Amino acid sequence: MDHAVLFSVLACSVGLWMTWGIGANDLANIMSTAMGSKAISVKQALVIAIIFEIAGAFLGGSEVSDTIRGGIINTDQFLHVPHLLIYSMLSVLLAGASWITLASYAGMPVSITNAIVGALVGVGAITLGVHAIHWQTVGYIAVSWVSSPTIAGVIAYLLFISIRRLILGVDNPLDAAKRYVPVYLFLVGIILAMMTMLKALHHFHLHLGIVNTVSIVLITALMVTFMGFFSMRSIFTKIHLRRHTQFIYIENMFSVLMAFTACAMVFAHGSNDVAIAVGPIAAIISLVKSGHTLHNGMMLGSIMLFGCFGVVLGLFMYGRKVIETVGSSITMLTPSRAFAATLAAASTVVVSTSTGIPVSATQTLVGAVFGVGLARGIDALNLNVIRNIFMSWIITIPVAASLATGFFYGLKEIFG
Repeated sequence: MDHAVLFSVLACSVGLWMTWGIGANDLANIMSTAMGSKAISVKQALVIAIIFEIAGAFLGGSEVSDTIRGGIINTDQFLHVPHLLIYSMLSVLLAGASWITLASYAGMPVSITNAIVGALVGVGAITLGVHAIHWQTVGYIAVSWVSSPTIAGVIAYLLFISIRRLILGVDNPLDAAKRYVPVYLFLVGIILAMMTMLKALHHFHLHLGIVNTVSIVLITALMVTFMGFFSMRSIFTKIHLRRHTQFIYIENMFSVLMAFTACAMVFAHGSNDVAIAVGPIAAIISLVKSGHTLHNGMMLGSIMLFGCFGVVLGLFMYGRKVIETVGSSITMLTPSRAFAATLAAASTVVVSTSTGIPVSATQTLVGAVFGVGLARGIDALNLNVIRNIFMSWIITIPVAASLATGFFYGLKEIFG
């Protein structure tokens, strides 16, 4: 194929730019609740991001990547014109990278899912026609853009209401926390186990049966509970403190919980958003090397690792503005509030990605933060910030489609 090396270099370069943008925007959004509530430090965030972003991408991202690579437009129709598929996927990468970089500069948490899907639909329509687009899959994804933040918001609302009624609103909140925080720890352990252990079993094609699977989940949940309890042991010894002082120690407990839920949310991000980003890169590299876009496990794994590197780099180079927007501007977050939002978002994303449908982790977490704010009353929400975020979500799809169309015609003009 003509320009094979150039296309590979372009795919990797633009792909690195886009994954960098995802780190600066999407992953910054994911880490915003934990860092914005001061539950974890920058060093802790770096360790969590590296370990769980990679784990999520490798263990849970293949289904979503397959959907992006060939589930939205019928790539089989490109078999006789492979250069058009390369132009299309490069255009998708350029459109996504451009838009998410601009949004990061403005501090707006846009959705890479919206951008990539919008760009794919745009180039698919102009190259093959609207009949080549898998509208049913696009419809499922579009529904998830509404349902996932709504579900996460409801779960976060109920979680925070339970925390307030069981712990924060009683006469002796520290005693109540000693009783109920281990229950929340166990719940976090179940979510973590379902996300990591079950994804790993599926990734390695291991079928253990319902009894063994449930046993693994429960054992993992108990281990997480024990680890969290051990980390809080000094707090559990505090007695006869003034009620105001008790809240400081309670928030310290939820900081420990936030460390676990941050791991869960970053894992969910890796299994969804990194997979979305590497889909077009994998399609180009696979087409250049073998002439088709079929799945190649070893190559996809290398591209996943490459994508994770770009994402982590983007978070720590340019993620500050989005962290400020979601972590403190929508509603004031404490570790207990951030815990409710992050756990709700993580559980929603992981269930959705298990179906292979790419949801928006950004929209899901923002919906969860909105739910926590709503539990505190409408006055606790910054409606101007929420309006701006919603507007950025709405315009992402047409902007990405338009950018991708323009980049496609530009590449076609350059390479012929």
